[in-house]
Amino acid sequence: MIIVTRENVAGYRVVRTLGMVRGSSVRVRHVGLDLMASLRNLAGGEVPEYTKLLAEVREQAVDRMIVEAETLGANGILAVRFQSAEVSRNAAEMMCYGTAVELRPEG
Repeated sequence: MIIVTRENVAGYRVVRTLGMVRGSSVRVRHVGLDLMASLRNLAGGEVPEYTKLLAEVREQAVDRMIVEAETLGANGILAVRFQSAEVSRNAAEMMCYGTAVELRPEG
C-alpha cells in the first residue's frame, strides 16, 4: 500500500478513485502517564510517555485506514491527513483519512 500526503505519486498514475477512507482510535488518559507527565512538567521538556502514546494511536489509525482501503481494492491512499479531537474530558480521538485509489506504474 502506497500512502502519501500528496495528490499524486511520482512514477504512478491513478486509474481509479475509490473514495475516502478513514481510520480512528479513541484513547483515554492513563493515571500513571498523567502522574509522570505532571512530574516532567515541573522540569519542562518533552513528555516521552505521551510521545509514545500518540505514536501508537497514530499507527493504529493508519492501520485501520489501510484495512478500509484494502476492502475497496485500493493499492494507494493519497492526500492523507491526521486530525485529533477531544471526545470527553479524559478521552481524545486520532483520525487519519485520505483518498483510496488504484495506482499503476507509468509507462
